[in-house]
Amino acid sequence: MHAATLESPRPAVAPTTTHRYAKCIETSKRIRWDIDRDVIRGRQFDFGKKFLPDGLSKVDELTFLQSDDARFLSQIQGRTYANMFALVERFIGAKTLEVSKDHWFGDQVALEALVRLTDEELKHQEMFRRLEEMTAAGMPSGYSFKPQPNEVAGVVLGKSTWAVLGLTLDIELFSQAHYRSSIESDENLSELWKDVFLYHWKEESQHAIVDELEWRREHARLSDAQRDQGVTELIELVAAVDGIVQTQAEADATYFRLRTSQWFAPAEVAAIHDVLLKAYRWQYIVSGVMEPRFVEVLKALVTPAQMERIGQALAPIVAHAGR
Repeated sequence: MHAATLESPRPAVAPTTTHRYAKCIETSKRIRWDIDRDVIRGRQFDFGKKFLPDGLSKVDELTFLQSDDARFLSQIQGRTYANMFALVERFIGAKTLEVSKDHWFGDQVALEALVRLTDEELKHQEMFRRLEEMTAAGMPSGYSFKPQPNEVAGVVLGKSTWAVLGLTLDIELFSQAHYRSSIESDENLSELWKDVFLYHWKEESQHAIVDELEWRREHARLSDAQRDQGVTELIELVAAVDGIVQTQAEADATYFRLRTSQWFAPAEVAAIHDVLLKAYRWQYIVSGVMEPRFVEVLKALVTPAQMERIGQALAPIVAHAGR
């Protein structure tokens, strides 16, 4: 094949960037864990304890709930939390494989970092599938996780790489923030549940570094018009995530009401639905876009006008989640 027939190469990886990929590889090897040996260890979930802390679930805002019902609602949210990560890691793994092709005949260190990230995301998907089986065995029937991972992945991957990498960095940064700020310090959570997200956090911390490197690399090769389109599509992806959380919040609120013995007045029913949506918007959108590292990277890649567009799109969601 003549060189003239080849696509124009993307920007080469700088030596300093290669070092950052290498550091991720070194850390990945050092912290490598196994689902059965390190995480599950033959244990089951303790359904006498919460799964998500109040800082994420916002269950403590429903002061009319009895303690057993408050705990059950946190477990429903925890079940959805695991399923949401299984969902997003479906498209994250696929996108990582896709962008790895830019390194096939170039920086082999960067390629190895992306391959390791993909392998770890596949492991996480397996772990979260197993968690769903374990929680299903210990919770009343009737729970339903509404979004279909392959359908969602198809929609997400139809957007530009710039937008998908931006969403991916947001997700992998908020997963770390949730563990550090809420899950790690809460002694009232199921021990197995805490361990799941401890080990998940360990690998996600490296993934976020790779995500940022790839997002910046993608940004460097685009025209101003392509970057502006990427901003538009990132806003569209956030709107799609909000649609998913609205649907799942409604499903989880209905499941909770059908499986509790407590009677709720109409105002209390409305409050349950509102708090679940508020919690999910906080968990899956607002906590990410407010994470300092994400804000720093985003501001470095977009213009003030584009930042204003993003802020305007997020404003109603942020206002509701922060109420």
